[in-house]
Amino acid sequence: MQPLVLFGHLAIFWLLWSGYLTPSLLFYGLISCGLCLAAAMRTGMVDRESLAYQMMPRSFGYFAWLMLEIVKSNIAVAKIILDPKLPVRPRIIKTPASQVSDVGRVTFANSITLTPGTITLAVRNEHVVVHALNDDFADDLQTGVMDQRVCRMENLT
Repeated sequence: MQPLVLFGHLAIFWLLWSGYLTPSLLFYGLISCGLCLAAAMRTGMVDRESLAYQMMPRSFGYFAWLMLEIVKSNIAVAKIILDPKLPVRPRIIKTPASQVSDVGRVTFANSITLTPGTITLAVRNEHVVVHALNDDFADDLQTGVMDQRVCRMENLT
């Protein structure tokens, strides 16, 4: 099932990016999607973890929430930059990572890095090491809201 879904995704994206519907280009597009699928299968990249279907239904709500958090963090970083005293107190913190799948942990770590004011430095089984620009960013992260939302997207809670 996963190879067919991956082939479908590749074909849809190829059509969207190409924009041409002539028979010869459609044929070459199908051939290129097939070759990409064959390469992915040969290297073992097509598995349950790489196509995490259980996360898809809830991912839209999570990404909408994440975009809002990114905007709010951008505003907070801009305020710090524009402040003449520049209230920067960098911290390195460990925050719990409750996700059980690799996709969940990577989503959590990347979400932290995408949010201005925080950068993921290391991912461990039970926690993530993060550099935070100041105490406010560290405190927001340690509330566990993002961790819980990624777990909810993973369908664990």
